[in-house]
Amino acid sequence: MCSSKSTIDYSKLPLRYVICVDVKSFFASVEAVRRGIDPMEAFIVVVSGLDRPGGIVLASSPMIKKVFGIKTGNRKFEIPNDPRIMIVPPSMGLYVRKNREINAIFGRFAAEEDILTYSIDESFLDLTATAHLFGDPMTMAIKIKEAVKKELGLPVTIGIGDNPLLAKLALDNAAKHQPNQIAYWNYAGIPDTVWRIPKLTDFWGISRGWERRLNSMGIFSVCELAHSNPQSLEGAFGIIGLQQYYHANGVDYSRISERVHAKSKSYSKGQVLMRDYSDRHEILIILHEMVDEVAARLRKHHVRCIVAGLSIGASKDRLGSFSVDRKLSRPSNLTHELIIVFEELFLAHWRGEPVRQIYVNCILAKSSTEESQLRLFAPQDDMRWLRLDQAVDSIHDRFGKTSVFRATALLPASTYLARSGYVGGHQGYSEVPHAVA
Repeated sequence: MCSSKSTIDYSKLPLRYVICVDVKSFFASVEAVRRGIDPMEAFIVVVSGLDRPGGIVLASSPMIKKVFGIKTGNRKFEIPNDPRIMIVPPSMGLYVRKNREINAIFGRFAAEEDILTYSIDESFLDLTATAHLFGDPMTMAIKIKEAVKKELGLPVTIGIGDNPLLAKLALDNAAKHQPNQIAYWNYAGIPDTVWRIPKLTDFWGISRGWERRLNSMGIFSVCELAHSNPQSLEGAFGIIGLQQYYHANGVDYSRISERVHAKSKSYSKGQVLMRDYSDRHEILIILHEMVDEVAARLRKHHVRCIVAGLSIGASKDRLGSFSVDRKLSRPSNLTHELIIVFEELFLAHWRGEPVRQIYVNCILAKSSTEESQLRLFAPQDDMRWLRLDQAVDSIHDRFGKTSVFRATALLPASTYLARSGYVGGHQGYSEVPHAVA
């Protein structure tokens, strides 16, 4: 039986008023409001790749989840043939716009530095500095919830906590079960809230991999993690193990206004393919297109790649999946140079397995204004390639991505033209609502 006592002195921990706000089934809710339907009563599924049976479900409305059990990640062919169901394509431009409108509402209750957009449908707000203006955390949460519903028609779920961690845990584990969709977890209630989270994987930051690691130490619940030996956890997993111990005890010293900036930046591109790619030539077409886009982003931000990273997700059993990286002989943002590097990485490790996912990453990007080592025998070639890349970049900026492209984009294997109008990897904003039965 797990103890109900903690060795943590909570009176010495920082006490803040933090809320974590999540828009319920964001994409589906926006599509419902767009059509004049109550999001909580709508039968809407947002699917990327409507023209393919394997199209991925990006969002499903609460009623779809409740009645049919269809959730994010399901495939189009898994959606029942029911006349009540509307299957619609994503409109990412619209979702981004709605996100800005939601954040504008948040801005009435908290300063900009006290608002953290965690994802397109989820945000943290530190209300400590404005509580004297709007009331206690529960009162403020209700006001924010009502404002988003009244002005945008979108339903939200809110977790409140004495720190960001407790707010997130309250959101994920309790708020959706409350009549008003709001839950408040504080230090005093940790034994009855945090320690009673059913599964380790229900805890923020604990993946299945971490669950297996903790299980190997005889830890099978959040309560057991909270009462384990912190030194043993640190010895086994390093500083992250110690962090897991304190998180299980509800301890979080982070402040939303104190942003943590990455020491180095990377530029990446990932794609889940709509079918298996087994032909080497077809896979290289996709790879070249993705490297094209990453290289253009490097040039736009005046940086060059130092380390190239490639991850390939195999279609079946993950047996052929691999992740590799290579340090470049010299930093570069030239498309043809990066294509050569990524192609060599792929061909050196691919063993012919069907490919379903590709992820390219230019790591540790370095400012292109810094000195660059020119190749002794090919400086003119470098300048010609750079001028070509810059010319294509300029044309794309002025006339769009479909104004000039590789001839391979016309081949069936290519996804370039299909993705050219996408926002965040999905279809952009469409003014006319439409659905596929």
